[in-house]
Amino acid sequence: MARLVVLSNRVADLNQQTQTGGLAVGLADAIKSRGGLWFGWNGSIEAEPSDTPDVSGTETVKMASLSLSDREYKQYYTCFSNSFLWPLLHYRADLLRYHEICFSCYRKVNARFAASAADLLRSDDLVWVHDYHLIPLGRELRERSCRQRIGFFLHTPFPPPDLFAVAPDGEWLARSMLAYDVVGFQTRADAEHFIHYVTDLDDIDATSDGVRHAGRDIKVGAFPIGIDVDAVADMSRQTADDELVEHVKPDVPEMKTIIGVDRLDYSKGLPDRMKAFQTLLETEPALRGAVTYLQIAPPSREDVPAYVDIREELERVAGSINGDWGEFNWTPIRYIHRNIPRETVAFLFRQSDVGFVAPLRDGMNLVAKEFVVAQNPDDPGVLVLSKFAGAAEDLVDAVIVNPFDPEATARSLRDALFMPLDERQDRHAALLARVRKRDNHAWLSAFLDALSGPASADATGPPPG
Repeated sequence: MARLVVLSNRVADLNQQTQTGGLAVGLADAIKSRGGLWFGWNGSIEAEPSDTPDVSGTETVKMASLSLSDREYKQYYTCFSNSFLWPLLHYRADLLRYHEICFSCYRKVNARFAASAADLLRSDDLVWVHDYHLIPLGRELRERSCRQRIGFFLHTPFPPPDLFAVAPDGEWLARSMLAYDVVGFQTRADAEHFIHYVTDLDDIDATSDGVRHAGRDIKVGAFPIGIDVDAVADMSRQTADDELVEHVKPDVPEMKTIIGVDRLDYSKGLPDRMKAFQTLLETEPALRGAVTYLQIAPPSREDVPAYVDIREELERVAGSINGDWGEFNWTPIRYIHRNIPRETVAFLFRQSDVGFVAPLRDGMNLVAKEFVVAQNPDDPGVLVLSKFAGAAEDLVDAVIVNPFDPEATARSLRDALFMPLDERQDRHAALLARVRKRDNHAWLSAFLDALSGPASADATGPPPG
């Protein structure tokens, strides 16, 4: 079996249990199950970083990593990747911050990563590049005569063509993706958006399973990421050894609990969720003092101005709601801004009546799937899920909401809190079957099966443009 080589912006600590986010959780589970080499940034910033990667790990799983310079961190990571590409891919053109010098650094870092990784590759490796930080990495590998099968998976959404077209270097980025043999997205809609964008260019044609360019067929499709179902189920049944659990238990035993777990990011719609919860309290007097909303929001990209703004807004909204509605023995919103162990989160999911997963835009959202798996099938909680999360394309038995409509979302929360047991059981059984069918093993197998096909002609040449 060919060795799997994973390249991503960050290499994860495979022993860490507090990871959040689709790439860290899904990819860590996948690489541990199959083995191989994982290459990326180690999280360190050095004055003069070496181009020789540090290699560690076991005989089965090896990790190779590089440091970034302070300039690379600011321009490649903070500026271009997270202040330009991230909002672009999440439909937030209003937050775009484009600087040509940052785009130049983004290209140079991808070239540096490619040069370092190329020396570690074997001729029969399957190379799998991940996410928006490394879009041109495949192109750079081809320029270094790498003939391996190389695939790319985008963990974020891909916006409609007219929105992606606002990017000053959008065409160059899209053409760079044509250097891969397989380009994977979370949903069918994302794949279609990409195909529509590139086939509007003069020299690219659609095929039955992707696009054709310069004599090469590139497979383009949806490969929805999944979770390790059995591992999450096992964690949820363990009594969490964490003092947090004692502090978040409702003061009244029969009190209902709504839970949300998300990185602190403007794409997650956290203030909008809190406002929907406020609307619920305003319109349903019987729920005052009878329901509490626990929101866990670990810090994320705190040196990006937009993230400072969203934290301040979230704390302001939570404080306002608690000030207006709270009582001595009841706190409407419990807000935790730190990383929580995965096993503790799984346990809390199982104790909660509603999982509130309502991002404004999300590639997939594995929290939705983890909430489903963590439930007690005899008395399951209800998943309330945004129609703009990638997971909604498959998890149709959730209570689907429009997070931009707080009144309708509040009504859906009320319905979820009072849903009859038989309906909760039916919805949960259907959701669990879907999550299990598309677990992390299915995701890994589907993508690698597509990537293991025959090599394309002229695979060493970079795409024009």
